[in-house]
Amino acid sequence: MSPRASCVLCPNASAMTLEGTNTWVLSEPGSSAAIVLDPGPLDEGHLQAVLGHVADTGRRVALTLLTHGHDDHAGSADRFAQLSAAPVRAFGRGHDDVRPGETIRVGGLEILAVHTPGHTSDSFSFVLPADNMLLTGDTILGRGTTVVAWPDGNLEDYLESLDRLERLTRAGTVTSILPGHGPFVPDAAATVTYYLGHRAERLDQVRAAITGGTTTAREVVELVYADVPRELWPAAELSVEAQLAYLRTHS
Repeated sequence: MSPRASCVLCPNASAMTLEGTNTWVLSEPGSSAAIVLDPGPLDEGHLQAVLGHVADTGRRVALTLLTHGHDDHAGSADRFAQLSAAPVRAFGRGHDDVRPGETIRVGGLEILAVHTPGHTSDSFSFVLPADNMLLTGDTILGRGTTVVAWPDGNLEDYLESLDRLERLTRAGTVTSILPGHGPFVPDAAATVTYYLGHRAERLDQVRAAITGGTTTAREVVELVYADVPRELWPAAELSVEAQLAYLRTHS
């Protein structure tokens, strides 16, 4: 995807994970050290594929970073630490916690940590300043939109995170996105704008459903998300619960 980022796709495709979890291998050109972002679920074959990919480039894993604690991104973190002998850093998992605004440096590579809660309370995104790229985990996907995983996820936090990312795109700090699922996103600014508009539209639809007499999150899903595949309705229901909680405090 860039001189500093390559992807090893985990074979865990599903309606929720799209083609699978994107495990990102990051390193500065010419460096012998690599960062692995989101080693994925506890899948031994995938972990060996990641280690093999790193070794094929003549590098070693110096650090593992996690965008958030969901199993499809972080379920293998402890096992991968054993295999790679590299430390794991994340937010709120009892590791060496990542700090908002921190610049992480490994082998000449610089990564800026951006706290982007909302999908989950522990979600972080990471900027590759040299390439103007943003690694988003599940905060922004390569295709479609993400779930606000209530009650840990919070819509107000998520909207503030999108505003934070919009400021990065306006400043030119971020121009493209390396998501946790789905394809490379070449136009970060347009995608963040779309996500903000989509959330506003969904809120209006939920507000109208409640005004019309709909009372439960499930009923809202059946009305507002009728065009969404039923296998995604449980995730949609979480987002609706987050929207209802938001509307209760912003009516």
